[in-house]
Amino acid sequence: MQQQKSRILLIETSTSLCSAALAEDGRVLAYRESSEPRAHAAMTAPYVKDVLDECGITVADCSAVCVSSGPGSYTGLRVGVSTAKGLCFGAGIPLLSVDTMEILVAQAYAEGLVPDGCRYIVPMIDARRMEVYSCVYECESLQRVTPVAPVVVDGDTYRGLLEEGKVLFIGDGALKCRDVILAGGGDAAFVQCCPKASAMAGPAEKKLRAGATEDVAYFEPFYLKEFIATVSKKALF
Repeated sequence: MQQQKSRILLIETSTSLCSAALAEDGRVLAYRESSEPRAHAAMTAPYVKDVLDECGITVADCSAVCVSSGPGSYTGLRVGVSTAKGLCFGAGIPLLSVDTMEILVAQAYAEGLVPDGCRYIVPMIDARRMEVYSCVYECESLQRVTPVAPVVVDGDTYRGLLEEGKVLFIGDGALKCRDVILAGGGDAAFVQCCPKASAMAGPAEKKLRAGATEDVAYFEPFYLKEFIATVSKKALF
């Protein structure tokens, strides 16, 4: 009997740009990405509809929905996870998640951004000022060798890694750290980009095959830091 193809709807909203894609057996069939920042609430659902319409299917025809789980923007993650949960509830299909760090590493390889001889990949999500959400992956094994954590970057932060070999820094927090990191010496490449839904295809397919689904009712994104609401000092009237 011929094995049924897996179709996964992919939603990425962890940083300033949002995107959606549809993948079949790990291959991206349709993709949409915002050109304007912070358009998550307005564009995520329309992009989902666009990629489904382009492929002539409905959500119920998908094997699962996969969403980026963070860390990243509190508001962006809430929009993505809420959208994914609603689709899963409505269609009765499983929910998958891929964390933002893994997406950026997959994106680096999918887009041919990993330089020859690269020893480590450091995904970086902007957390304002000189802070990033980050971790370290070893290129040869593709294993995460440090936990995801908020990091305040200075000239010494990655000196030890750079002494071991070439390092790729990738994400929307990479460029702001470039001069500070290079001041410490070493061989490094920097790619300023947001994570994309299209890069989730491979990791999501692996999660689906492994049966690594999330609880649709109770799943929450990984914020890394607690959200703190602030009150404007400006008068409203």
